[in-house]
Amino acid sequence: MIGGYRIVRRLSAGGFGVVYLAVDQSGQQVAIKEYLPSSLATRGTGELAPQVPPEKLSLYRLGLKSFFEEGRSLAQISHASVVSVLNFFRENETVYMVMNYLEGATLQDFVVTARDLKKQKVFRESTIRSLFDEILRGLRIVHQHKMLHLDIKPANIFVTDDDRAVMIDFGAAREVLSKEGNFIRPMYTPGFAAPEMYRRDSSMGPWTDIYAIGACIYACMQGYPPNDAPQRIEKDRLGLSLSRLRGIYSDNLIEVVEWCMSLDPLSRPQSVFALQKELSREGERRYTKLTVGEKVRLSIDNMRSPEKKGLPKAAAPTTRPA
Repeated sequence: MIGGYRIVRRLSAGGFGVVYLAVDQSGQQVAIKEYLPSSLATRGTGELAPQVPPEKLSLYRLGLKSFFEEGRSLAQISHASVVSVLNFFRENETVYMVMNYLEGATLQDFVVTARDLKKQKVFRESTIRSLFDEILRGLRIVHQHKMLHLDIKPANIFVTDDDRAVMIDFGAAREVLSKEGNFIRPMYTPGFAAPEMYRRDSSMGPWTDIYAIGACIYACMQGYPPNDAPQRIEKDRLGLSLSRLRGIYSDNLIEVVEWCMSLDPLSRPQSVFALQKELSREGERRYTKLTVGEKVRLSIDNMRSPEKKGLPKAAAPTTRPA
């Protein structure tokens, strides 16, 4: 038992913590996320409290405080597209976050499945627009609460069995550790992390999450993540990659992705509302066909390009904690 919850089994463990399936006192299934950064703390078999070396204690406590604040902030948000935090508490010298237990599959599972079927369109444009309209409604509320997600990616967008899209696994507390701990491997996700996340002195804001939204839409169109930000800064091939999709997706959707994924934060939408307005634009959508010259250039580029690095192969859709 932890905090009045009966632990059923461990669901997953990552670099930042452990997620358990548990049952509350009414018999309701919940997911409990425990703060346990593997680079800062260990735990012996049968023990509950983590062991933290003295030289890492201050950083461990900094992350603990950030994780607790994240739980407190999320508990104040009630939106269908944001994971519900039911409770959060300190025990065993760490912090636990209690969330709804969701059943369904991640957006990554769907992208990989559709890609493996070798469809021309990984997702229909109408599906992309409605899915991200739902996500953006939730993200707008998150930003209004002065929070950032900081780890939006297909693996952190959960599609429930009743067809709700829910953002899970917020990364703000991880980002605190990445910025403060010189010895900690950065915890952002290449391809979906904005350029400013790679720099310690940069300012992050809604535009940082908006970059990741653009990268997620790109993955839904291409079946693969975009190149990571450092690669793009060295040689940006985003426009070339998106030009392959002309005639398949509307010019407007392609322009939205380019706008969201601008390397300069000031060139992106500065608020979710601005992006929502563009993504929900009605009216006839233009589809520009490639010219013969562009087709030739793309063919040459395909011969030169190394094999694409895809999203990792997903297991069959299963139940998943929030």
